[in-house]
Amino acid sequence: MEYTIFGKTGLKVSKLGLGGAPLAGDFGKTDEDEVQRMIHEALDAGINFIDTAPKYGFGESERRIGQALVGRRDKVVLTTKAIRSDLTYDYKSTIQSVEDSLRRLQTDWIDLLQIHDVETQPYELVVNETLPALEKLRQDGKIRYIGVSTRVLPLMMRYMKTERFDAIQFYARYMLADHTAKDEILPLAKEMGLGVINGSVLGMGILADSPAPFLEQEILDRAKERLEKLSFLRKTEPKGLIEPGMRFSLSQPDIHVSLTGADTTAVLRTNLSFCDGQGLDPEDQRKVYQLFQGQTLF
Repeated sequence: MEYTIFGKTGLKVSKLGLGGAPLAGDFGKTDEDEVQRMIHEALDAGINFIDTAPKYGFGESERRIGQALVGRRDKVVLTTKAIRSDLTYDYKSTIQSVEDSLRRLQTDWIDLLQIHDVETQPYELVVNETLPALEKLRQDGKIRYIGVSTRVLPLMMRYMKTERFDAIQFYARYMLADHTAKDEILPLAKEMGLGVINGSVLGMGILADSPAPFLEQEILDRAKERLEKLSFLRKTEPKGLIEPGMRFSLSQPDIHVSLTGADTTAVLRTNLSFCDGQGLDPEDQRKVYQLFQGQTLF
């Protein structure tokens, strides 16, 4: 396992992090006992960064993670989010969201609390109520650092420039089929010393030849065209873009944590095998960067 320092927080984090979305069945049915085994195996393998959210399984992901971390909490950089995009991000609701997360996670503190999917909320509401609520919780010692999460990069930049955040998380914006985060977001994050989390490294399953069931046909059609242009990277069929997709993110020095959406020990072990410091062949990397320059996928 490779480790790095998570921006100005000074936290030592594993380059591969465990993403919580699949743990509660958001991408398909999961077995709770298998999820518990998988979380423990991830920790034993050196993963020390776990990211989840109340939205994942409506709290079930947090509950399962909290159960697995009993007796091991101090070994993990634990991150979650507030609140859920179907709720209003007002001050009171934000406080309640974090209190509920603390209870489900069976912990007294959360290392990083991120404002989830800020594109679903008015900017003024987030700045005037959500963020002050998190700052109060940080003052009270219930959270240590504050982050922001969205795949809308211009909005991400707007929040970054407030200088009130310690970390950012985007998803499906630095992957083989859409690497738009590299143009402005990553350089600014590096300049500001922000921790950077890359979610959905495989593009909602697109690069694993198993697209998420909620993706619209228009997106799937566009993705198919891009996958054809990326076929030179395939080593095996099917799912031949998993390895280059993971290596593409894990070897990016300005990304501190690449999340794996594993829900079984088999998937986890596969992704762990890519944590050897090896990225794409330099010529392949150059070719990938030339493809889809400045073009988002969805």
